[in-house]
Amino acid sequence: MNKIIAKKQLSADVYEITVEAPRIAASRKAGQFLIAQLDTEFGERIPLTIADAGDAAGAITMVFQAIGATTLKLAALNEGDYIANILGPLGNPTHIEHFGRVVCVGGGIGVAPLFPIIQAMKAAGNHVTAIIGARTKELVIFEDRIRRYADELIVVTDDGSAGRKALVTEPLKELCLQEAKPAMSVAIGPPIMMKFCASTAKECDVPIMVSLNTIMIDGTGMCGCCRVVIGGQMRFVCVDGPEFDGHKVDFDNMMKRMRTYKEREERDKHRCRIELGLEKAVQL
Repeated sequence: MNKIIAKKQLSADVYEITVEAPRIAASRKAGQFLIAQLDTEFGERIPLTIADAGDAAGAITMVFQAIGATTLKLAALNEGDYIANILGPLGNPTHIEHFGRVVCVGGGIGVAPLFPIIQAMKAAGNHVTAIIGARTKELVIFEDRIRRYADELIVVTDDGSAGRKALVTEPLKELCLQEAKPAMSVAIGPPIMMKFCASTAKECDVPIMVSLNTIMIDGTGMCGCCRVVIGGQMRFVCVDGPEFDGHKVDFDNMMKRMRTYKEREERDKHRCRIELGLEKAVQL
């Protein structure tokens, strides 16, 4: 059992919780993730971002969006409550080295897993430019935290309510077209965003790493639900990733597979919202 010691709402549906997990806190690295289960018998297993960890305090910080049944239940928990099972750290850490100039791009909730990567890239001596984007000002997260580590921070929103009115690909392309273009780029966010970031970087011959957020169950490679096509070969995100060469990812195949359980997910979400008193029953 892992005790929740802090909880914060970052935006309308995005929450940050800090949980006691000393062994995970001591061993996690940038780019890794967790599998959480709220109850021990029939609880769904869901992958969650490790946004930060305090080794001394033995705690980890996770950021999630309450958009499904289990994340809605997780959002309903408070300080002092417990999460039954947390497995991690899982996945391969981000490849960190002194590249020189690095651009890190985050969209929406993808900014949270990007934060430890920015920290690690900066600690390795890189000049880090961060680009973070959201639909509106209210949905921008981690701006102040990232500003403390990045050499340059560019904020963009779809409606121009914060920073530039632009998509993240616009400043990314501008940076990639500079004479001193980035030696490495990283993108984390919605699949469609990562797809176009990869396309933008490819046009300018800039390498890019992307962190994939596929359907996932066990997180150890046994179920095969997280399979993706990378460079024409099948890979499992949980054990081979979650980060891959963005130029090799078949994003269209991945996005199609992620819609597999959409109808079931909507029914479960609706049922959960009724149980939590968030909406009235309607026929789906």
